[in-house]
Amino acid sequence: MSQVQIFHRPSDILLAEGPLGWGVTHFEGNYYIREKYLKSKYLRCNYILGLCVYKFFYVWLDLHLPSGERSPYLGWRYWLPNPLMPFIWFRVALPGRHPEIEVRQLD
Repeated sequence: MSQVQIFHRPSDILLAEGPLGWGVTHFEGNYYIREKYLKSKYLRCNYILGLCVYKFFYVWLDLHLPSGERSPYLGWRYWLPNPLMPFIWFRVALPGRHPEIEVRQLD
């Protein structure tokens, strides 16, 4: 099983690490991460809501670094997810193509 690591590129902080598949699901260019595979406590809800017409309601997450810097809207979490998509339920989502995100595949 292939492993993936997801880093915040400017700070080199490891945000998530886990097996691709049910642990870290790659879907539509984004990574949906189960709670147990999150390695950082710096992602915090900013309480700004969003809506995807087929995945439903989510809240945005900001990355608050120990240095005091903040990277807004770096991820999101579905709090009212589509029941037909269990791989997004209550998981943190990070965009695979964001300029501040680096994804490393481990063999």
